[in-house]
Amino acid sequence: MSNQVNVAILGATGAVGTEIIDLLIERNFPINELKLLSSPRSAGQKIAFKDELIEVQAVDENSFKNVDIVLASAGGSTSKAWADSIVSSGAVMIDNSSAFRMRDDVPLVVPEINPEDAKNHQGIIANPNCTTILMGVAIYPLHQIQPIKRIIVSTYQSASGAGARAMEEVKIQSQAILKGENPIAEILPYPLAFNLFPHNSPMMDNHYCEEEMKMVNETRKIFGDDSLRISATCVRVPVLRAHSEAINLEFEQPFSVDKAREIISQSSGVKLVENWDKNYFPMPIDATGKDDVLVGRIRQDISSENSIELWLCGDQIRKGAALNAVQIAELLIAKNWLK
Repeated sequence: MSNQVNVAILGATGAVGTEIIDLLIERNFPINELKLLSSPRSAGQKIAFKDELIEVQAVDENSFKNVDIVLASAGGSTSKAWADSIVSSGAVMIDNSSAFRMRDDVPLVVPEINPEDAKNHQGIIANPNCTTILMGVAIYPLHQIQPIKRIIVSTYQSASGAGARAMEEVKIQSQAILKGENPIAEILPYPLAFNLFPHNSPMMDNHYCEEEMKMVNETRKIFGDDSLRISATCVRVPVLRAHSEAINLEFEQPFSVDKAREIISQSSGVKLVENWDKNYFPMPIDATGKDDVLVGRIRQDISSENSIELWLCGDQIRKGAALNAVQIAELLIAKNWLK
């Protein structure tokens, strides 16, 4: 990947934006020029990149000239506002918001699952929801061996999914509670410290929340299977960073647990973590800062001979957001799919 490209990060000062910057350095991404873009409120900050300090600029209509790739993580309304400017400038936007995920003309890509979809872009590629990415990376290798009929998933989602301010709010709430004071919720609707609640995204008419339906619809699109039966329950838990998921998979025929372990242990982007003697399986504290999705506690469902259960933890900010976006960018360069 020697061809150097000009990159802009839209939302450079947020939790995902700063993680993208770190990953570009770690992965020796072939950058010629890097632009850091934000709202006027955050403009003027200086962020270290390798041996230089780059000043964050307020995004405007001239921000995307001579840019090859825009890594956008500033929210759906911002992505929608600047999408036309980005595409008309000749850049490809890899968007981390939900704004374009379900559009037929926008590929929804997890490089370990459907890399070929990326070449069909028309200037925009969508990064899936964090919980969808983590689940997909873990279970797609099994789906390739024997198609999954039905997925039942419960998520345990950290404060990081709501951004850096939510993470800070949990810390402040924890300190308040330990002092005997009442915790105050401003970013999230309810206090999360020493508490949990069903995901706070908008409720749909079917009584599933938006986050749960994202997992349903996005997984079907990524897997290329609209018949896949999925039910999700998403919960916000008092963990700072890294999401967890309990997943039940139903197949047409029994799926050997030993075979599942073997497949997952050999698959890209996942790491098998199991110590049955010590009852040690993936934990958010272990997944934090890691690229791989940690998978373990793979077992036979005692209520269904065609079903198995597994548990995973993954860093929502890394693989659930920033890393997946950077991997898509690397794919575009490696395959010469930028244009």
